Amino acid sequence: MRDPRTALGVAVVTLAIAAALGAPLLAPYAPDLPDFVNPLAPPAPGHWLGTDELGRDVLSRIIYGARTSLFVGILSVAVAGIAGTALGLIAGYFGRVVDALIMRLMDIIFAFPSILLALAITAVLGPSLNNAVLAIAVVNLPVFARVARAQTLVVRELDFVEAKRALGFDTANILLRTILPNILAPVIVQGSLLFASAIITESYLSFLGLGAQPPTATWGNMLRNAIGFMEMAPWLAVFPGAAIFLTVLGCNLLGDGLRDGFDPRD
Repeated sequence: MRDPRTALGVAVVTLAIAAALGAPLLAPYAPDLPDFVNPLAPPAPGHWLGTDELGRDVLSRIIYGARTSLFVGILSVAVAGIAGTALGLIAGYFGRVVDALIMRLMDIIFAFPSILLALAITAVLGPSLNNAVLAIAVVNLPVFARVARAQTLVVRELDFVEAKRALGFDTANILLRTILPNILAPVIVQGSLLFASAIITESYLSFLGLGAQPPTATWGNMLRNAIGFMEMAPWLAVFPGAAIFLTVLGCNLLGDGLRDGFDPRD
């Protein structure tokens, strides 16, 4: 927190989380409440960020959109982190055939461009918020597996792990109580960085109509709705885009700070 960049990242992420949790209290209007008297109203008192083509308050939709983006980011990274770390832990500890099978599967997933793989998964499963979470989790799975495997290969050869083997501790105990706590730092840092990537990917999917479906407010589908009104109502794209930019920037700054904080050389 002594680093101003990290402090800024913490502040931005905290603000986004507070907006998501306190949306019913902070939003001046319901996100789906139309006002046919004031469609495409510019920013002004009463509608501080303007209204969209149906007269819905842009500020309220951005605040509620934070819920969707953070939900997808947190859940998809959590699923990918747990599954990927488990696979990497097993591959790194047992090695040989187990390692080859797991890591070749991760290489296959990693070979596809992430956004194209996410698009393919959601196109096959159907557009929905849950399918978007699953698609983003699958895309990020190999990253966690590789990080966990690399750290496990180092830790498993250390003296305290060898000592537990010599004393007859079972494999599950060694993996979960000895190796796992010693590889969590880089996994947590990687998760914080992938959280920003997950928010962007969710915005892509929503923008293309493959994420959360209307009338659910998301930053991505707000940008999609703004396409036809860019010249007459630029605020429809500027403010959701700014929300994505600031949140992703805050996550990246926080991730950089965590990486520096966990660095044993400091």
